Amino acid sequence: MSQEIISLAQRVLQVPPSPTLAVNAKAKALKAAGEDILNFSVGEPDFATPKHVCEAGKKAIDDGHTGYTAVPGIPELREAVCMRLKEDHGWEYTPEQIQVSCGGKHGLYNIFQAILDPGDEVLIPAPYWVSYPPMVQLAGGVPVPIDLDESLDFDLNPETLTTHATDKTKAIFLNSPSNPTGAILSETALKAVAKMALEHGWLIVTDDIYETVTYMEGDLPHILDVEPRLKEQTIILNGVSKSFAMTGWRIGYCAGPAHIIKAMNKVQSQSTSNPCTPAQYAALTALTGSQDFPETMKEAFIPRREFFVKELESIEGVTCVNPSGAFYVFPNFSAYYGKSFKGKQINDSVAMSDYFLDEAKVASVPGAAFGSDEFVRFSFATSMEVIKEGMERIKMALAALEG
Repeated sequence: MSQEIISLAQRVLQVPPSPTLAVNAKAKALKAAGEDILNFSVGEPDFATPKHVCEAGKKAIDDGHTGYTAVPGIPELREAVCMRLKEDHGWEYTPEQIQVSCGGKHGLYNIFQAILDPGDEVLIPAPYWVSYPPMVQLAGGVPVPIDLDESLDFDLNPETLTTHATDKTKAIFLNSPSNPTGAILSETALKAVAKMALEHGWLIVTDDIYETVTYMEGDLPHILDVEPRLKEQTIILNGVSKSFAMTGWRIGYCAGPAHIIKAMNKVQSQSTSNPCTPAQYAALTALTGSQDFPETMKEAFIPRREFFVKELESIEGVTCVNPSGAFYVFPNFSAYYGKSFKGKQINDSVAMSDYFLDEAKVASVPGAAFGSDEFVRFSFATSMEVIKEGMERIKMALAALEG
């Protein structure tokens, strides 16, 4: 038995590895071993990156764009981000207010490394994306979950917000549309957030990575449209991963106050330096070329979403909020907790997700990873054929439970 001579840092010991990536890796390993696994765990569009974007990446290599760039990204790409924010939303930013990072997750990591001191609190509506609390913890901060109510379609209740805020609150996360629920925050909720942020000087971190994938009528509510005065207290996180099926290219970007972006650049300069150079040129083409691709993906997602929700709601005891955006369903399976299969009891979302994988050969992500143990997340960024087969397996697995 080996002895661990060198101890690990407490900041690493206090956080788990990414559960979504762990489930995806396990599902892929089982499939490689010959198991008939249907994988609903990964948050990744089932589309290839558009051909013209791929060609731009290849051309960048052929043109010799393979060296270092400026830490926050090439000027042309930062200008393109400013252009998109102006054309899509009417918001004015300069390239000095933009940082390009190695994916959206890296941008969020940079934010909290730049702004948090030990003990600073960050309000995080739950269900939340799995990496929000660990990134806050790794920066010395304290994540403060705010439970959202399924009966309110996971909208943020202003009264609940008030009860969680303290004099140590430094920032609040907004993720709309949400991963994992697909929920969109209402204008009423955003106005409440805006009021408190102005009163207390909070930083607002708005994760807009799914903004192009919405199924609602009208414009997507946004904190900067509700209260433009918050621009100097808001950092926008976005990227090309979801909108242009570029998850593996690892290009995200942030827009915010120049002094915070400058501090984030300092962090990035001492960690990754610039993002991948050819990928930056591919992202430049994505942002400045045709914007039809996100709409094409959304049109494919709509019937999958409708089928998935209808089938889930047809199962006795299961509830599921119809997602207004993103490409996930987040059904509540808690009515089946306490039941068992072959003597093994299922008491939480981890056990339920394991049961689906082991017995139904369906990979999902337990709601506990998102701060909400009654639920399990499934991605519908996969074919309708896979979704139909997956639902049959899930129904059979639930029907086999006893107790």
